[in-house]
Amino acid sequence: MSPITIVSPEDQKVTFIEVFFDLVFVFSVTQAVRLLHDGFDGIAIVQAIVVFRFVWRGWTQFTWSLNAADTTHPIVQLGVLMATGVALFMAIAVPEAFGGRSLWFAVTYALVRTIGMALYYLVALENLALRSALRTFIVLSSGGLLAVLIGGFIGGTAQYWLWGLAIILDFVNAGVSGQADVWNLHPEHFAERHGSFVIIALGETLIVAASGITYTVLTSQLLIVAVLAVAITGGFWWIYFPRAMPTLEHALASSHGSERSKMARDSYSIIHFLMLAGVIASAAAIEEAIAHPTLSLPRAGTVAFALGIILFVGGMAAALWRATGTLPLPRVIVSIVTGIVIVGSMGVDVMLTLGFGLLGIIAIGVLEQRT
Repeated sequence: MSPITIVSPEDQKVTFIEVFFDLVFVFSVTQAVRLLHDGFDGIAIVQAIVVFRFVWRGWTQFTWSLNAADTTHPIVQLGVLMATGVALFMAIAVPEAFGGRSLWFAVTYALVRTIGMALYYLVALENLALRSALRTFIVLSSGGLLAVLIGGFIGGTAQYWLWGLAIILDFVNAGVSGQADVWNLHPEHFAERHGSFVIIALGETLIVAASGITYTVLTSQLLIVAVLAVAITGGFWWIYFPRAMPTLEHALASSHGSERSKMARDSYSIIHFLMLAGVIASAAAIEEAIAHPTLSLPRAGTVAFALGIILFVGGMAAALWRATGTLPLPRVIVSIVTGIVIVGSMGVDVMLTLGFGLLGIIAIGVLEQRT
């Protein structure tokens, strides 16, 4: 017998339907890395940031919606399955989102967002206060979605301006909607969902390393670079899951009302984007290292690797600072120093570049374990 209510229970856990939805975003992250595959010029970087921001926004839309909905309810499961299929076609369009598939990407993105809002509204039918706040959110979201659709249709320079406007409108919407105290977030479920996306992004780095050596002659240099890539990915996991993730979850659980909503918005929906952008930048640099293990990383690849570490570690520090009020200085200092060393040693063997990054990550983990 199906559940009577569509509202999530207080002890809701992450379900298989959510994991299935997340799997599509493995492909989305891979596609975002492909935007940087042919070069790290300014246009490619802007395109990657904008497109991944939309991918991330589509995913966070469902994180909030499914946090409020009972994911064992047949209607919710049907909605998630529909969104999963649409999100797959959105991911297919990512590499050409500023080219021949701009409208394709825009339409599928808008559909994913719309399905997420529809599920949320079904939940709000049983909660008058939530319904009022959600109406405001939907109205403000409509402006951003319209800008995405028009930009995808027009293309060219106007697309950049309109899609940039859509991102600004999303931030305005988050600022307004986050003030409400009716979202009734479940901290454990919310934290676990974001942890799953971090795993997705880290898995992309491993996929890059594995793909690079699968159909290539295995030399000693390539093997060392691949081992370093896996170790760096494991280091990223080490400095997020054992300490940072439980701390963030505890802070979210300890807050109440609108403060909980604002903390979830800031530490997770906004700042986690910086962390994941860092993982993508690192993955793109590692892809270049795997492709040319006997050379040095090009200038852009070196900067991307340094920036990736700073964004992931520094973004994590910012999330912790927002949640706890205490800035984890070891993370900030060591990540910046590591980035400076990587950029300062530009032109050295790629194995040394990756080694410097790994040493910085290990130093952060060791310092935090000691404290």
